[in-house]
Amino acid sequence: MKSKELSVDFRDREGYRKISAALKVPMSTVASTIRKWKKFETTRTLPRAGRPSKLSDRGRRALVREVTKNPMVTLSELQMSSGERGEPSRRTIISAAIHQSGLYGRVARRKPLLSKRHMAARLEFAKRHPKDSQTMRNKIFWSDETKIELFGVNGRRRIWRKPGQYHPYKKNIIPTVKYGDGSVMVWGCFAASGPGRLAVIDGTMNSTVYQKILKENVRPSVHQFKLKRSWVLQQDNDPKPTSKSTSEWLMKNKMKTLEWPSQSPDLNPIEMLWHDLKKAVHARKPSNKAELQQFCKDEWAKIPPERCKRLIASYHKRLIAVIAAKDGPTSY
Repeated sequence: MKSKELSVDFRDREGYRKISAALKVPMSTVASTIRKWKKFETTRTLPRAGRPSKLSDRGRRALVREVTKNPMVTLSELQMSSGERGEPSRRTIISAAIHQSGLYGRVARRKPLLSKRHMAARLEFAKRHPKDSQTMRNKIFWSDETKIELFGVNGRRRIWRKPGQYHPYKKNIIPTVKYGDGSVMVWGCFAASGPGRLAVIDGTMNSTVYQKILKENVRPSVHQFKLKRSWVLQQDNDPKPTSKSTSEWLMKNKMKTLEWPSQSPDLNPIEMLWHDLKKAVHARKPSNKAELQQFCKDEWAKIPPERCKRLIASYHKRLIAVIAAKDGPTSY
């Protein structure tokens, strides 16, 4: 009987060795996994005995309800409310309880504040353009301006949410209004063929400055990409592009513009180029404003045409996302 048991054990070890070599895992892992399956019919990690939680089930459910109702509640506020219920108020206990429910602290995304008028205009625009051909999209000349800070972006706010859960939950974003040192304002443009010229704005940009930027940067960029006469300029709806003098200037210079809904940066693929630019500039760690301006120009010129082409292709998905979101922000 004893020799039979030894024979079975030897065959098991030979089988474990083969499985170990095939899967490239230790033989002990193979053996323990097979034993677990024979005993419990599962390979998942089983609950382990440990110190019982000091937080009651009722207290845990109350915390989850609180962060679900208000994702921007702070840990200090959760400590206070937990103490008021007679529950433990240690930060580690509260954090662990919330993490067990799949909620984690994340930096809240910032999105433009949308009124009912904005939502209706965005939805109407999105429904009107999904069927535009790729050829038509390639004729759009995208433009925008942005602020690039010397030492990165400040003003972050953390929230409680599940991984990937940022859309379409309005409670998980921070509404922003366009514009508010150590920073520079830049204006840029691009098409499917690649990035156009980048202009560094010196001082405040008004309608006159904006028209000068268009004159010095749009036409040369259009000629550079050899766009045909049917190209159309995309610009946002702030007062500079929509002023009477700018409208007259555009008409005089025969520049057609794309009708554009307000508060819709998520529809403009150039937002991703701004992200790329800021990341590249901050990686070079500029130490003063002059360096910041020069690095912006350098890194903008390095953007590959393939990146621009892919972003133009994503425009269709952005329109569909607005339709799906209906009255809220998108994930873009």
